[in-house]
Amino acid sequence: MKRMISVLIPAFNEAERIAITIQSLRKGLVNENFEVIVIDDGSTDKTGDIARNCGATVVSLPTNRGKGTAINQGLKKAGGDIFLLVDADLGESAQLIAQLLKPIQRGEADLTIARFPVPQRKGGFGLVKGLAHHGLYLCTGTRFYSPISGQRAMRRQVLDVIGPFRTGWGMEVAMTIDAYHKGFRIMEVPLDLTHRQTGRNLADFIHRGQQFRDIFFTLIQAYWQYRLKKGGSKK
Repeated sequence: MKRMISVLIPAFNEAERIAITIQSLRKGLVNENFEVIVIDDGSTDKTGDIARNCGATVVSLPTNRGKGTAINQGLKKAGGDIFLLVDADLGESAQLIAQLLKPIQRGEADLTIARFPVPQRKGGFGLVKGLAHHGLYLCTGTRFYSPISGQRAMRRQVLDVIGPFRTGWGMEVAMTIDAYHKGFRIMEVPLDLTHRQTGRNLADFIHRGQQFRDIFFTLIQAYWQYRLKKGGSKK
């Protein structure tokens, strides 16, 4: 029997896209043994109801707690041997996410990260991505080109060692650094994924500021923990 795959989708007010994301995921995972868990992170629309109608197990949070907390809550319901983290707004491109599983199933990687194509239109995250990219290099000595990609797959052993995940917008960066320094094999997988681009209004700028802040402090903490306090990286 194939190993169980637990797909976790944190979602906040994604009523317009959650159904097509789940349906597309199912197409990509048609030959796998899997469960879909949607964490409705305090949505004020019908995200949870739609996800439930699509056959997903829904974990409902009463208020918006953020991605890291949502995933940690969803993991309490997950029984898989491999975990697949997916953003709710991938739409039809979610069908490609199954390709993140292959290196793990072949024994080539413990943690895989989707590497998005270069966007034709800048969504305003250049500064945030630059901080994460260069900060990860300082903390690990390795270049990662999709440092804040939320599309990831990992073996249960990774979660057992580095979980629960950090809350806030530094979750992906902290996950990568922790997994690297614990000796897990990390592989970036190029995938032609699409998701909703952020804009340039006030709310989006505030969001990017919060993300920059969280990633900055995550990197400071990690640099102290792994490079200064321990006298260097694992390599």
